Amino acid sequence: MADVVIQNLSKIYPSRNRQERYIKTIDDISFTVVDKEFLVVVGPSGCGKSTLLRMIAGLEEISEGSLSIDGIVINNQNPRDRDIAMVFQNYALYPHMTVFENMAFGLKLKKVNKSVIKERVHEVAKMLELEDLLTRKPKTLSGGQRQRVAIGRAIIRRPKVFLFDEPLSNLDAKLRSQMRIELQKLHREINATIIYVTHDQTEAMTLGTRIAVLNKGKLMQLGSPLHLYNNPDNKFVAGFIGSPAMNFLNGFIRRNDAFFFTDNSETFKLDLSARDSEALQSYIDKPVLLGIRSEHLLLPDRDGQTVPDVHLPVAGYENMGNEQLVYFELDGKRIISRGHVSSTIEIGMMVGLKFLRDRLFFFDTKTELVIK
Repeated sequence: MADVVIQNLSKIYPSRNRQERYIKTIDDISFTVVDKEFLVVVGPSGCGKSTLLRMIAGLEEISEGSLSIDGIVINNQNPRDRDIAMVFQNYALYPHMTVFENMAFGLKLKKVNKSVIKERVHEVAKMLELEDLLTRKPKTLSGGQRQRVAIGRAIIRRPKVFLFDEPLSNLDAKLRSQMRIELQKLHREINATIIYVTHDQTEAMTLGTRIAVLNKGKLMQLGSPLHLYNNPDNKFVAGFIGSPAMNFLNGFIRRNDAFFFTDNSETFKLDLSARDSEALQSYIDKPVLLGIRSEHLLLPDRDGQTVPDVHLPVAGYENMGNEQLVYFELDGKRIISRGHVSSTIEIGMMVGLKFLRDRLFFFDTKTELVIK
């Protein structure tokens, strides 16, 4: 069993700022990656994702907490003794070696029999469709081919845990999509424990069996992709997971049956569902933040049955082929509606918007936690 258990893990660096003695890039993180799971660690640049991965690999020292694999604490183990394979963003291939030699290198260091090395290289090359490239050197390969060689070099060692550090970020959009499919297939075939770091939430949503969302070194939420999308714990997760990002509007609760945006003028009134009315009882006459996803802001339907909550001028739109993004402004905030393509949408025209009541989220303005 290749369970990876992270308990109260922190990474502390001395600060150059005289006003603070140290900086925590990883701040008291705890979670377990279960055997054969594909866990994706996601977050914005500088949130500590790669630092966390390097601590697991043994490339960064652990300042506080413990890290264990199969119940054995490995805080002080050398990287080579951890039975972990890491795939880097820049591939890290040896330019003077062929594809075969790059993939076989780790086994040669372990003094594995040459016939076994040959058999395993060809087995992995077939899995990754690299059989015709074994005699070529990295400089003659495309970015996608180099990344598959780097993955093959990791697979061939048959480690307990695979670590991926933003492996697709150097590829173009089409190749990234292809590689995501290949990584899904690979996970099913090798049935291994994978920890995958990315800043791309599309990768996180499509690849992960679970997602760990990091921000400023802290674990914001951990759960399945759909759970994070439908049940965010806080504003950060709600805004980070999903594309386009969730719409947010500041406002006040004035009565337990209505929500008013931005001020006391009551220029825009949104009646609340019974569920939200009950949850917001303690917020009457207090500011709150409303969140709603773009697909839950409905444009008028063709039969005219949808009664809009507000009419706003179109600030812009994007036709994506199978869907359309329409941009509006409400009280100085940009909001986006996503739905079916309409050929009648024009910039400046007034359009009605309907807020789906059962898809509203409300957040405390101080803690930014969701109000339930």
